Amino acid sequence: MKKTVFNFIIGYHGDSAIVDKRALKSNSSFTSRELADKGLYKSAFCDALYDDDKESMSYILNLYNEKSGSGYGSIDQLKLLFGVYSVPEEITKTAKV
Repeated sequence: MKKTVFNFIIGYHGDSAIVDKRALKSNSSFTSRELADKGLYKSAFCDALYDDDKESMSYILNLYNEKSGSGYGSIDQLKLLFGVYSVPEEITKTAKV
């Protein structure tokens, strides 16, 4: 699965990932930090998770806490919040909606 597709998945149906095509088209060129700065925290987190970029994940965690007034203390808590734990290997198709 391409990183840009992973960043904008909004759900799954069987072995297909459902992708937000509007968000993909308008934001696929941004880095994880740029996505976070735009307020696209889940997409930013997915981007950093795909690359296993812990520095960017920490940046997103701190920015999210600052902007939302939350007190999440770890990257694992963000994984729970966004419902994203790893890049799914069983996904073979994408549907853009």
